[in-house]
Amino acid sequence: MRLNKRRALVPMLLAGGLLAAACGSSTSSSTTSTSGSSSGSGTVSVTTFNKNFTTMANLKSVTTAGKGKIAVILPDTVSSARYTEFDAPYLAQAFSAAGLSTSDTIIQNAQGSDSTQLTDAQSDITSGASVLVVDPLDSGVGTSIETYAKAHGVPVVDYDRLVLGGSRQYYVSFDNVKVGTLIGQGMVTCVASWKVAKPTLAVMVGSPTDNNATLFAQGYNAVLKPLVTSSAYTVAANPAGTWDPPTALTEFQQAYTAHPAINAVLVPNDENAAPIISYLKTLNIPAKKFPVTGQDATLVGLQNIISGYQCGTAYKPIYLEAQAAAALALYMRAGQTAPAGLVNGSVKDTTANVSVPSSLLVPEWVTPTNMESTVVKDGFVPASQLCTGAYAADCTTYGIS
Repeated sequence: MRLNKRRALVPMLLAGGLLAAACGSSTSSSTTSTSGSSSGSGTVSVTTFNKNFTTMANLKSVTTAGKGKIAVILPDTVSSARYTEFDAPYLAQAFSAAGLSTSDTIIQNAQGSDSTQLTDAQSDITSGASVLVVDPLDSGVGTSIETYAKAHGVPVVDYDRLVLGGSRQYYVSFDNVKVGTLIGQGMVTCVASWKVAKPTLAVMVGSPTDNNATLFAQGYNAVLKPLVTSSAYTVAANPAGTWDPPTALTEFQQAYTAHPAINAVLVPNDENAAPIISYLKTLNIPAKKFPVTGQDATLVGLQNIISGYQCGTAYKPIYLEAQAAAALALYMRAGQTAPAGLVNGSVKDTTANVSVPSSLLVPEWVTPTNMESTVVKDGFVPASQLCTGAYAADCTTYGIS
């Protein structure tokens, strides 16, 4: 998730009040491989990665064939804690499991600064990076980095967010339209199971400058549109969009004040949902009465789910994404073709009007009933952290231990 930055990319409203299905698409079809020879093509794909990182050992010959450093530049530590808690260590583990030495690995965080992210990329190339893996703060700095890298003969992998108008070779992410679809479907299921009469929604969106937010919206708008068209649902408010939780709270409060009939809010991530749920609690709204959605499987999000204040969360096992990015970077470092099983789809860069070869992972919708078998089993959020204080009883109710 990202903080709100720069120019808007997401059309906000349809005539009926529903967010427009934003441009950009993802597909599951294979894409054309780059030129060169490949090794281990049959043993590395998006379906072979696991939480034990055993697939990465199949890339040791690819690692040996490569030259130069691989530099990873992550965006910030504010919009989501995932980058320091999961992405950085998982990427390091993936490279290590593939036999890449720490002296040939650079993993940095731009701490929310465009200038730092660009400077880091330039410095990494000067220091011998032959491949960059970049999770850009926004497409502006992303295109600057990729223009610089291209001029210096260094290929780039877009990690987690696509750089619109960029020149990267590959994109690695979860299927973000599918993420949005899960969020929309989660809302529909929750409205039914919580028996919400005349569902009247505020439909929120992430930062208008984040292409992922565009794709999330495309997914959940497609789920909601027929319900709104049939008048089964009403969308009363479409706030402007942000990844900043305090701003999201303000947007919701303004919408709720203007439209007090709102009885559900579609929120595209847990971080933004948390202060909204806290606000609803101050209004003495009880559990399982006011559906709220989320994404990222944060600790507070999971606790809100088991306590009945959030419907569910779109969980993205980051260890899968990190391995896919590391594998692509290693093939590029060796000048070899990435196997079709790794490059399993494409995503449209709507600014450059090109389809970008992509490695797309599959997200999961997490509710109280499958939390034990997903995020807890994966060690993403340990039960020892989840089941504390008042939440211990909730964990017992749902068999989480």
